[in-house]
Amino acid sequence: MASRAGSASPRASPTPALLRWFRLHRRPLPWRADRDPYRIWVAEVLLQQTRVEQATPYYERFLAAFPNVRSLAAAPMSKVLKVWQGAGYYARARHLHAAARAVVAHHGGVLPRTVPELEELPGVGPYVARAIASLAYGTPVVALEANGLRVAARWTREVGDIRRPVVRRRLQRALEAALPPRAAAEFNEAVMELGETVCQPLAPDCAHCPVARSCAAYLETDNPAAFPHRPRLSPRPHVRAAVVALKDGDRFFVQRRPLSGLLGGLWEFPGGKIESGEQPRAAAARELAEETALAAGSLAYRGVVRHGYSHFTVELHVFEGALAGRQFRRAAGERWVTTAELRRLPIPRATEKVVRLLEKGAPGGEIHAGRG
Repeated sequence: MASRAGSASPRASPTPALLRWFRLHRRPLPWRADRDPYRIWVAEVLLQQTRVEQATPYYERFLAAFPNVRSLAAAPMSKVLKVWQGAGYYARARHLHAAARAVVAHHGGVLPRTVPELEELPGVGPYVARAIASLAYGTPVVALEANGLRVAARWTREVGDIRRPVVRRRLQRALEAALPPRAAAEFNEAVMELGETVCQPLAPDCAHCPVARSCAAYLETDNPAAFPHRPRLSPRPHVRAAVVALKDGDRFFVQRRPLSGLLGGLWEFPGGKIESGEQPRAAAARELAEETALAAGSLAYRGVVRHGYSHFTVELHVFEGALAGRQFRRAAGERWVTTAELRRLPIPRATEKVVRLLEKGAPGGEIHAGRG
């Protein structure tokens, strides 16, 4: 690959130019209004799996419901999940709730200041711990996330797979070498901001990058976007499933998923995977019997919902049926609810789409749903 003129000379530290740029161009994001550790924590947890523009309304909604650690710790899990609904990756909400209770129980309602103490909280990993320590308390540590990995890989022209621990450690050291001890919070935010707005994954805006003259990928190659190396990903598996809207009068039978695992603690209709060679209607009847020991007189086809998760896609074949006979079942984690009552419970986005399909009334519909 060709190199740009002057690339052979020693490269200056990117830090001064990066901080000057950040002071001029930093976005007025709501979690930057102050250095409140709680607000920073909630924002960083949301931003782990969600882009800024998508995370902002969920952040504001969460803070309106739970303005501090004690209010979050005192809330029932069902309310936390309902407020989080739509943001996806629900384990984040469960971990926030558990960690808030630990902060109240063991730290007087104040988030710890040190990285080791923060990492002891449920769901707080190395990145979030370092982000809180740096952004809230000024601790001179690098908070390494996806934007930082990409920026550092381009600065250093890293050719390794950034999923490998040894490569991540190299990039961590590169950022640590540039970290100003007295401006760690500003540096970490500047790196994230650069990755979000300029040094983007597929189309880095090198012409407007404040640190292009310190970037090996820019100076020494014709295609900075080729860094970091991105191995080809396998296609997401596709799952076919059947769900049953079992009805008794104007109420439907729903059940709560186990707290651990995908969509933990959310409410949904009974159902499950369609086995190889099995027809959707037969799968619906089988899953209903296996999961609930209840039966419907007949099952009417209502349509299909297609939905995408981070690691797989699913098509839900939706059936509706009236409860057969005088059966009765009500146990922990099970309810008979109207659609209005169901909407007040924390439910997956795909279940929202199933409710819409049922409310349309006509059979054979189809609704596409995004990730969640």
